[in-house]
Amino acid sequence: MSPPGISLRHAHVRYGPLEALHGVTLHAPAPGVTVLLGRNGSGRTTALRSLAGTVPLSRGAVVWDGTDVSGMPAYERARRGLCLVPDRRAVFGSLTVRENLSLAASGHDFTPALDAYPQLGPLLARRAGTLSGGEQRMLALSRALLARARVVLVDEPAQGMSPTVAARTYELLSGLDACVVVAEQRLPPGLHGRTAIVYELRRGAVVFSGEATETATSATARPSGPAEASRRRGPASPPGPPGPTRPGDSESPWPRPPEDPPEEPPEKSPEEAPE
Repeated sequence: MSPPGISLRHAHVRYGPLEALHGVTLHAPAPGVTVLLGRNGSGRTTALRSLAGTVPLSRGAVVWDGTDVSGMPAYERARRGLCLVPDRRAVFGSLTVRENLSLAASGHDFTPALDAYPQLGPLLARRAGTLSGGEQRMLALSRALLARARVVLVDEPAQGMSPTVAARTYELLSGLDACVVVAEQRLPPGLHGRTAIVYELRRGAVVFSGEATETATSATARPSGPAEASRRRGPASPPGPPGPTRPGDSESPWPRPPEDPPEEPPEKSPEEAPE
């Protein structure tokens, strides 16, 4: 019997001739928070969209509470309680904030949304397209809270938010009685010390899986070698060619991990030194 939650099993995704996911396997338990880490082009956004059904698998399966839903369209997954908050165009810009909330609220009761983000109260009559980036993220997440979804998928939840509001956002997500999956470039400060499952993706493959407390706080976790990688929970997917960089993979509010330093050239032996 499969544990409750949503999973990718040996998932492959192609964008034309390029393969973005190379046999990715991961499981997000319910309830709980799962984080997909990775830089732009790593495949984290594609994995999130695969779970939602907005990107089809070329091979593999999506399993939700023990049922294979790989062939189920995105709208049907939404009807059954799955909510996707993309990193862009997550609100209806031509509608007011009130109208956006009314699409998700039962009986037009916005109290949970305004309790979560009081900043939205004075903006109810404004068109969503005129809001700042951080305000639009608050509105998009408020709709997810009002929908009482069973599975909440969010691409960079705190994008454009101040550190205080970002911390509040992760507090809200961690408190949901739902399967929550977020995609980030690095582990957000709001999840440090909290119970969360982490998968790091690189070039369309899982290179690390474990708990948030196991990751390095200064950068995304990087196994130092085969021995270290095998010590982590769960097998890593085989490496593959680099995945495509897509406009949907946007910048994160958290500082980016430092680039790997260039290798030093080897010193010449006395025989190779010029005379």
